[in-house]
Amino acid sequence: MHTLTDFYQTLGLTLSLLVIATFLLAGTVKGVIGLGLPTVAMGLLGLAMAPSQAAALLVIPATLTNLWQLAFGGHLRKLIKRLWPLLLMIFIGTGVGTIWIGMAGGDWVVRGLGAALLLYALSGLWLPTLAVKPRHEPWLGPLCGLVTGIITSATGVFVIPAVPYLQALGLNRDELVQALGLSFTVSTLALAAGLLWHGALGGGELSASLLALIPAMLGMWLGQWLRQRISAVLFKRVFFIGLGALGAHLLISG
Repeated sequence: MHTLTDFYQTLGLTLSLLVIATFLLAGTVKGVIGLGLPTVAMGLLGLAMAPSQAAALLVIPATLTNLWQLAFGGHLRKLIKRLWPLLLMIFIGTGVGTIWIGMAGGDWVVRGLGAALLLYALSGLWLPTLAVKPRHEPWLGPLCGLVTGIITSATGVFVIPAVPYLQALGLNRDELVQALGLSFTVSTLALAAGLLWHGALGGGELSASLLALIPAMLGMWLGQWLRQRISAVLFKRVFFIGLGALGAHLLISG
């Protein structure tokens, strides 16, 4: 158990409490609207630590919650057959971005994270639901996957442009939730491979990430409870406003 807590002893009490609160909040958001755990976690932790360190904490909570999300719905085989070019290019884009850019920290990475969060928030608040015609999927899917992978490698945020693209495919609710879980799982595994390549994901980071799973799962349970009692539309609007403010702060302050 001492090995599991070494990382948090190094962080100190204040940052450790920030990690717990962040994953509790991020899990709650994901429980209510089906996405947002990595975005919220990277945004809040990015205020106090390097993006590579925050991304390492994200690996196990994001992977397991996403696997849980994609496991239910009954559309997995059909979605893999339709989305494999997107998923493949997400993985390749993350690998190329890791070698080419990396997540080395610094002001430009923090500002990049802020820009990605702000762009995501603005698209969620203001852009209408787009529609992708089937004839455009063979080239647009891989392009979105490549761009998403490169952004993931630099910021740890893997929602732009994959999420708007998936929302534009005309999937029903269950299919969309499962498709998001599938995309996020591939993104998280690719990010973990990139962090491992750069030596930013060792035993200490994995142990710390394992402990972060506890508040994340508790938050997901709380979010699912809240989803039955509040308007998901209202919650999503508040979520995007808060995310936009956080992104703007990171973009300005670096």
